[in-house]
Amino acid sequence: QLQASGGGLVQPGGSLRLSCAASGFTLDDYYIGWFRQAPGKEREGVSCISRSGSSTFYADSVKGRFAISRDNSKNTVYLQMNSLKSEDTAVYTCATGSLCFRWGRLGNTQYWGQGTLVTVSS
Repeated sequence: QLQASGGGLVQPGGSLRLSCAASGFTLDDYYIGWFRQAPGKEREGVSCISRSGSSTFYADSVKGRFAISRDNSKNTVYLQMNSLKSEDTAVYTCATGSLCFRWGRLGNTQYWGQGTLVTVSS
């Protein structure tokens, strides 16, 4: 099971840290990606990280503001989101896969977690 958490309501310019935790399997066997989907829009790949954490990739829309990391000892992947904007409002979901595309999208997705809602509003 894969579970995303850490969402909530934040003001523009604020920060949130999302967590993606696995139970029943080890995350370090997989590349991990974060996706988001805003109302009325298609799902967007936000960020992706390699199995070791040595390689990270971001969508242009979040580059310089978001940071993905992983702690394999805790079986958890994080997404630190800074300088949040109203257009970052979406349901964020994590997933496992076998590769990262350089534009920040996870490839060959296998398992999807339940999403967590991020709302950026004053």
